[in-house]
Amino acid sequence: MTTQGPTEAATAGSSLTGKGDLLSRVSVGRISEVIVDQIRVLIRKGQLAAGDRLPSERELCERFGVSRVTVREALRVLEANGLVEIRVGARGGAFVTAPSSRLVGAGIADLISLATMSAVEVTEARMVFELGIVTLVCERATDEDIAALHAICDRSSAALEGDEYPLELSAEWHTRFAVATHNRAVAMLVESLHDPLLQSLERAREAAPLHGRQGVEEHRALIDAVAGRDVDAATTLMRTHLSRTAERVAAMETAPAS
Repeated sequence: MTTQGPTEAATAGSSLTGKGDLLSRVSVGRISEVIVDQIRVLIRKGQLAAGDRLPSERELCERFGVSRVTVREALRVLEANGLVEIRVGARGGAFVTAPSSRLVGAGIADLISLATMSAVEVTEARMVFELGIVTLVCERATDEDIAALHAICDRSSAALEGDEYPLELSAEWHTRFAVATHNRAVAMLVESLHDPLLQSLERAREAAPLHGRQGVEEHRALIDAVAGRDVDAATTLMRTHLSRTAERVAAMETAPAS
């Protein structure tokens, strides 16, 4: 549970002063959903920002013309969607949160499962997207980015020495690689693919148990190419790296059932 000092709370609490007229009474459909939609629109338009505190439950009841039960239901939905954080205590309340790409990723993973989207399709999407960002990474990666990518490889190598390589480390490396573009949209999109990426890597490892060891070596080679600002070499390495994963995933999905 996040705590908050008096000054911060006072600032957040005053952030909605004068914004009460942005919220209007509702009377159609499932009322709690209409409330959620109104608040979501205000967040998307920037009229509510991360750290802003929503009015109290009593105030929301009055402004929307609904019961406290309805307001609480709407707040639970907003919290589940990662749009607000409910804090308890004397200075608690519902606070707008910063966007979480991991929540988007969980939604994408659910869609993949429900739509029976294959790991092959996910890997093909990675090929299009991750090859496309190589140039930006080579142009913009800082010494800090290079060090961070090396650090992930070091942790991966240590795990391999113990014959234990969590695929989470591979996903972390690719996510951190995207951060090195210094483009927030790119970084968020790659982060949102975190869970689907793990699913495709798991399929690849089923086809080749030593998949992780070769992948770490290629990650290191990619870092060297980026550090040398060699776009052609980095692109070739990334294409080889992703193509092998795609081939192994495809092999698993076309293999006859035992």
